[in-house]
Amino acid sequence: MVHHWSHGAWASVPAIEPITVALYLAPGFELLAVSLALDVFRLTNKAAGREAFRWRVVSHLGGAVRASCGIDVTADADLARERRYLMQPERPVLALVFGDEHDEGRETKALSAWLRECRQRRIAAGAFGNGVTALAKAGLLNDRKCAVHWEAFPGFKERFMRIEAVATIYEADNNIWSCAGGTAAFDMMIELVKHHCGEPVAVSVAELAVAGRIRTGQERQRLPLLRQHGRLNPTVVKLIELMQRNLAAPLTMADLAAAAGLSRRQVERLFRNDIGRSPCRYFRELRLEHAKLLLAQSAMPVLEIAVSCGFVSASHFSRCFREAHLIAPHEARNLPAGGFLSVSGSRPGRHVL
Repeated sequence: MVHHWSHGAWASVPAIEPITVALYLAPGFELLAVSLALDVFRLTNKAAGREAFRWRVVSHLGGAVRASCGIDVTADADLARERRYLMQPERPVLALVFGDEHDEGRETKALSAWLRECRQRRIAAGAFGNGVTALAKAGLLNDRKCAVHWEAFPGFKERFMRIEAVATIYEADNNIWSCAGGTAAFDMMIELVKHHCGEPVAVSVAELAVAGRIRTGQERQRLPLLRQHGRLNPTVVKLIELMQRNLAAPLTMADLAAAAGLSRRQVERLFRNDIGRSPCRYFRELRLEHAKLLLAQSAMPVLEIAVSCGFVSASHFSRCFREAHLIAPHEARNLPAGGFLSVSGSRPGRHVL
């Protein structure tokens, strides 16, 4: 059985025709996500013993598109032709976006128009990494849940307030699929195969790809600021998640102890054993990382960022920020989100999925 988009849901119908997928590439797209998606399609056809998927690559003008790693990928069609396909037998069942057009010019308007037309014609849509921003700008994610890469998360939430952004690896809300990017693209594509071709084929694809474990969409992208760690105590994980939900109103040790049902000393010991620092220090680092990303991604005044990250004053925030990152907050405006030096001298990684 294959699942097609029909009347707002995936409807089970006999597998007669292959699923046509249009993959739109914007400059700076993530090659890893594209290669994972295409290989899942290829392996699905092999596992199913038929052409379950067929695909074409689309760019704004139909020319080659350069990935973030510098490799050019050739397109099969331009967006104008792809929009004409919407009224022809070649229309896709699924439209996937990789990357986002960098300005608000003709490219962005054309991409947004195509995505809206796809939804009007009951064509499912999905995006990977910063391609999720393209869905947001087209209005497809308003009042819906979507997965956003942790690094882009603060700026995305500030810009698109009608969207329920979450830090899971992927989400599906009314057949609008969103993926944080990186290797999470494989997990989401396996779920798409399951929807289209059934679980046995999806399992076969995972086996052909030698995938050790397929993650569910609800799994977290990462635990922040923990570069190297073993298996964490579940109580520590629970308290870290509680901290993430309360960045603007920092929790006290009493709050953390009460939430864990432990004494303050026990909570302190758990954090030192598992992550090598106190809960208070970790919480401050977490708030400063959030502030760092807001400085790089938004135009919020420094005072507003300080308050949103739980600091009592701009001066206190500036002092803590300089101690952590060796530069003042206003200087951070000119640096990319991943371009800070921490006090240890290491640069945080951009893709940790």
